[in-house]
Amino acid sequence: MIPFNKPAILGNEIDYISEALSLYKLSGDGGFTEKCHKLLENISDTKKVLLATSCTHALEMAAILCDIEPGDEVIMPSFTFVSTANAFVLRGAKIVFVDIRPDTMNIDEKLIEAAVTERTKAIVPVHYAGVSCEMDEIMDVAQRHGIKVVEDAAQGVGAYYNGKPLGSIGDFGTFSFHETKNITCGEGGALLVNNSDYIERAEIIREKGTNRSRFFRGEVDKYTWCDIGSSYLPSELNAAYLLAQLNNLELINRNRMDTWNHYHEAFIDLANNGLVKTATIPNNCLHNAHMYWLKLKNLDERTKFISYMRSNGIGAVFHYIPLHSSDAGLKHSTFHGEDVFTTNESERLVRLSLYYGMTKDEREKVVDATLKYF
Repeated sequence: MIPFNKPAILGNEIDYISEALSLYKLSGDGGFTEKCHKLLENISDTKKVLLATSCTHALEMAAILCDIEPGDEVIMPSFTFVSTANAFVLRGAKIVFVDIRPDTMNIDEKLIEAAVTERTKAIVPVHYAGVSCEMDEIMDVAQRHGIKVVEDAAQGVGAYYNGKPLGSIGDFGTFSFHETKNITCGEGGALLVNNSDYIERAEIIREKGTNRSRFFRGEVDKYTWCDIGSSYLPSELNAAYLLAQLNNLELINRNRMDTWNHYHEAFIDLANNGLVKTATIPNNCLHNAHMYWLKLKNLDERTKFISYMRSNGIGAVFHYIPLHSSDAGLKHSTFHGEDVFTTNESERLVRLSLYYGMTKDEREKVVDATLKYF
């Protein structure tokens, strides 16, 4: 069986975990966490990076930093993971979904401003498959209306927009290090803070609402409860594993890109003959080969294709069911404008196997099976 995903394992993960165990320091914010922070700040060109237990928790921290209150509105695409919306719903926000672009599956930047009201507090662009949204236009809308921007760059570690790392453009950014991502520690994430004015509060929120970080830096003689917050720190074991991965970010992404490019070239004729649609990578975007997707004719054909691939020992999977059509979406959100592409395009999309260390034989098997299907 060729799985849809395998988490990358480079070799130093066990050594780093053993070192963490030998230091008898397993709770968060030890030496490995500090090294991850510094490395991620360099990778993302961000003022401050704080590891979290998940991208979900990083988004929750961002929602608190945006001062989201009951009745506020937050604009985002419906084609995203539930955490993107949940983080803001937990603060009492109403989610306002707008349609996506069919070429990138990202939020349509041209539809955002029409959805802005006096209650709009934030815009959350989701960089699908590590391909950037049109951030210049989104930032222009946000700045003219005094709205915060939180980049959901869960899939975007090591990807760029106009030469800027994803996650570094908005007020805040978030990364995921879930098992399915290019860089992983099983479960993990990070909050990127791009405005120095928010760094101290971000540390407090992350440390259960206390100024514990300042205490350990010797800036206060004791720490106390200062603000709302929660326990968002990952353990040193997670950080140790993550550091080994981050040290090999370029190697991992380059290896994945080899497979992505191989697929893209192999399916040119299918696309030219109108049998499938492939991803469009805008010229100002440098993606990280997080996933390779195809769009088939409709939901029925996608279902048949996935079944066919599985019968040939290949894991092919669909992706998000649009949030606005879910039970919770009907309760906590509204869709601004017309759903022209979100539902239709999501029902056609299928993701192919892509992971670090995929062999030539494995990717050829995926290509051959796909071509034979058509």
